[in-house]
Amino acid sequence: MTPWPTVPACHGWLTLDARGQWRLKGERVEHAGLRAFLDANYASDEAGNWLVHNGPQRVYVDLEAAPWVVRLLPDGTLRTHTGLQARTAGAVLMDEHGRVFLLTTLGPAAIDDRDLAEFIAELRHAGSDRGVAEDTLLGLLEGRSATPLTWRGCSVRFVPSADIPARMGFNRQAVEAGERESLDARGAQRL
Repeated sequence: MTPWPTVPACHGWLTLDARGQWRLKGERVEHAGLRAFLDANYASDEAGNWLVHNGPQRVYVDLEAAPWVVRLLPDGTLRTHTGLQARTAGAVLMDEHGRVFLLTTLGPAAIDDRDLAEFIAELRHAGSDRGVAEDTLLGLLEGRSATPLTWRGCSVRFVPSADIPARMGFNRQAVEAGERESLDARGAQRL
């Protein structure tokens, strides 16, 4: 069998936007076959980068939000932008922009903004069935809320947007393995 040729990695061409849409050089990917190929070959590497395997070539993905973008399903599961189902597997983080990030059984994810109203409706004060008042939610978004909140049994806390990737163990843009170790050594805290 002939070995694969050595080909350079591709950077800056492919993006996953905050709603889970693939974008190739800024243009939304509309072709169903290409979307299916991207979905089927989407993976991560040991450095926390996300990429699509194109035969022997690695096409690194720039992430607008997180590696997985999920929609909330009525049965409590989450459906990723690729159609896979996942469940929550850890803490839930909110940033100053109102974006919601969570660890899932597939890895780090962001909730699609079309489901934020449902997410907010499901927020609870820790240890109670009480919903969350608007001032409590605003305090959380500003990073000043001391009120413990939960969503589907997971604690919810504020983390600045710039800190989300390090906390969740992914890169929004590809980083070489040695560079990632340097970032971790400077105190990046993971969940």
